[in-house]
Amino acid sequence: MNDRERAEAIVGLLEAEYPDADCSLDFGKDYELLFSVRLAAQCTDARVNLITPALFARYPTLEAFADANVSEVEEYVHSCGFFRTKARDIVAAANMLLNEYDGKVPDQMDDLLRLPGVGRKTANLILGDVYNTPSAVIVDTHCIRLTNRMGLVDTKDPLKVEMRLRALLPPEKSNGFCHRMVLHGRAVCPAQKPKCENCCVAAYCKEFASKGDSYNMQ
Repeated sequence: MNDRERAEAIVGLLEAEYPDADCSLDFGKDYELLFSVRLAAQCTDARVNLITPALFARYPTLEAFADANVSEVEEYVHSCGFFRTKARDIVAAANMLLNEYDGKVPDQMDDLLRLPGVGRKTANLILGDVYNTPSAVIVDTHCIRLTNRMGLVDTKDPLKVEMRLRALLPPEKSNGFCHRMVLHGRAVCPAQKPKCENCCVAAYCKEFASKGDSYNMQ
């Protein structure tokens, strides 16, 4: 079995284990997802979901965000960390969306990367979750950890992980695969003490195979 076949087998098992694999951030509009992802940097999605209802109620439109006082936005996002930078980026991004993109979150990688605070992870999430773009690969810490353990990649470099997974994953499955990496990483394969006895893909995991029954199988 080659790496692509193994990747496809892992995709199928994860789909069976986690049939619902939507983004864990709550949003109703495309720009709300963009801002939520910015807030989620170095912060949990659960914390962001506690913050955003009041934030989106206070600024119910993109125009409201663009006109917002950054200091006031800081008060709403204070508890998610790095609040000054995040508040500044949100207001600046709102203005750029209105002034350069007709109030729409762009659907091209290069345009997304122009927005304040947006990197490839955020851009790929927008492309996959908002626009259903094939081959959108969201590389976060869960994705890097799990794909290295499984042996699908052999690098911690996010861009190299993204490019390798693009080559291995069925294009229409890549976005869901990345969301399932998050679910599996939280439930079964955390950084410390992975629960290999409960892992639906253990049979295809190179790290598990290399350590066998002695690997956390108490």
